[in-house]
Amino acid sequence: MTASDHLTALRADFEQDARLNEVFLVLSLGASLIAILGLLANSTAVVIGAMVVAPWISPLRSMAFGILEGRFALVGQALGTLATGVVSTTAIAALLGSFSGFPSFGSEVLSRTAPNLLDLGIALVAGGIATYARVRSDAVSSIAGTAIAVALVPPMCVVGLLLSAGLWEPALGAALLFATNLLGILSGGLVVLAILEPSLRFRFWRSRVGLVSLLLTALLLIPLSSSFLRLLDQARRDAALQLVERAIATNLKRETVSLGRDADVVGVSIDWTQNPPLIRASARVTNPQLPTPKQVAALQDYINSKQPINFRLVVQRLSTDVVGPETDPNPPQVQEQLRKGRLNPIPELPPLPEPAAQPSGEPAPEGEAKPAAPAGT
Repeated sequence: MTASDHLTALRADFEQDARLNEVFLVLSLGASLIAILGLLANSTAVVIGAMVVAPWISPLRSMAFGILEGRFALVGQALGTLATGVVSTTAIAALLGSFSGFPSFGSEVLSRTAPNLLDLGIALVAGGIATYARVRSDAVSSIAGTAIAVALVPPMCVVGLLLSAGLWEPALGAALLFATNLLGILSGGLVVLAILEPSLRFRFWRSRVGLVSLLLTALLLIPLSSSFLRLLDQARRDAALQLVERAIATNLKRETVSLGRDADVVGVSIDWTQNPPLIRASARVTNPQLPTPKQVAALQDYINSKQPINFRLVVQRLSTDVVGPETDPNPPQVQEQLRKGRLNPIPELPPLPEPAAQPSGEPAPEGEAKPAAPAGT
C-alpha cells in the first residue's frame, strides 16, 4: 500500500469514528449507566467495565486528525459527537443521583475530584497509544488498556452525581479531571500523528488549532501543579508517619523505655493540626500501671531526637488479663539445649484420659459427655 493509499484509508477510518451513529449512542448510554451504578456501589471493577465500553476516545482521535489536516468540518463533527455523549451522560448521572438520594459518596467518586500532574501525564501517553493503535492495526489490542488508563465517562458521571447533591466544588474538580483527560488525549494524538505520518508532520506547526490545543493543555499545569504539590506533601507526611510508627514499635520494647515483654503496640496515629504534632499510640499491656509517665516522656525524647521537628506523645493503655496455670521450670541443661536448638523432636502426646464415671443418679458436669451405657443393657 502506497503512502497515499494509507492516508486515504486513515481518512475513512477517522471519518467513521467522528460520526454520531447508533453504535456510539448505545455504547455511550451503556457505559454511562454502568459507570453511574458502579460509582454509587463504590465498585472499582464495575467502573473499569464502563471504561472499556465507552466509545468517547474515537471522536477525540478524529479531532486530532482533522486538526492536522485542516478539515474543520471533521473537527466539528467529532466535537458534536463527543458533546452529545458528555451532555447526555451528565444529565443521566444528575437524574439518577437525585432519585437515589445517597447522603454521601464512596471513594470511587471522591478520588475523581482532585486531579494532578500525574493524571495529565497518563492522559498524554494514553492518547498517544490510542492514536497509534488506530494508525497501526497491529496494535489494536491496546485500545482496551488505554480506555482503562485514561477515563472520560466516569469523571462526567461524577460531575452529574455531585451536582445532584449540590456539591459544587468537588464537581468542579471532577470537571477539571475530564478536561485534563480530554486535552491530554487530544494533544497526545496530535503528537503521535505528526510523528507517524510524514504528510501530516509539516502541517503540525502550521496548524493554529493544534497549537491552541497544546497551549490549553499547557495551561492545565497551573491548577494541576497545586494538586500535585498537595499530593506530594501528603506522601511526605505518610512517610514521616511510617518512620515514627516504626520508631515507636521498636523502642517501646527497648529496655530503657520498655513497657514489658508482654506489651504490644496495636496502633499509631499523628494529628498534624496540633503544634507540636500529637502522636497517639495504643499499647496492649498486661500490667495496667505501664507505661509510666516517666517512660512515655523518655520515649518522646527519643523520638524527638531522631526527627527534625518536635512531637508530643500520648500512649493509651489497653489492659489485658493473662490467664494460665503455673508450671515448674525446665532443668538448666534442657534450657541450654533449647537455646542452642539441639532438642530432639517432641514425641507424640498420649491421648487425654477419659472422664471419670459419675455415680448413678448424678448428672455429669457441664461440658462433659455422659459415659456410654454398657453393651447389652
